Parts: sequence; C-alpha cells; structure tokens
Amino acid sequence: MKRTKNWLLAGVFCAAAAGAHAQVNQIKVWAAACANCHGTDGRAQPGTISLAGQSKDDLLQKLLDFKNGKRPATVMHQLSKGYSDEQLAQIAGYFAAQKK
Repeated sequence: MKRTKNWLLAGVFCAAAAGAHAQVNQIKVWAAACANCHGTDGRAQPGTISLAGQSKDDLLQKLLDFKNGKRPATVMHQLSKGYSDEQLAQIAGYFAAQKK
C-alpha cells in the first residue's frame, strides 16, 4: 500500500512538472509573435524598442493600454486584443525575465 501511494505521488509530481513545462512553452510561443518587431527574446536591433529586461509591471501596463486604446499604436492595439489580460501578464513576465 505504501509503495502504491509513493508511485501515485510520483506520478502526480511528474504530471504537474509536465504541465508547467507545457505552460512555459506556450508563453514562448506567444512571445515569439513579438520577435518580428522586438527581436528574438525581446532583444531588438537598434532603432526598435527592446522588451528584454524591462519591468514586468511597466510592460503589462503598456500592453493593457494598447489593448484598451489608451496608448496610440500602429499594430499593437490590434495584437494585444488577441490575448487575455492573464496572457499579457505572462508575456510581460517572460520578457522581464530575459537578459538585456
């Protein structure tokens, strides 16, 4: 019985780890959509805004402002509307965690 319980717990932890890994990969997929303008992992070429290493709160606020039409944009207002507020927070966290 104890051995079965240990295997069950191990299975639960493995499933949780796999789910977390899948979530990280999904965030990378969302962030990859930003690479055309903001560079790979948010490190843009000169003349374009880099996202890597910026404050998560600042990035999220800018994304929400684009989404709500409070910040002028050419395409960002359209792109940001394709994500939930939670997804935008995860994207902002991803770029904040990247090295400049």
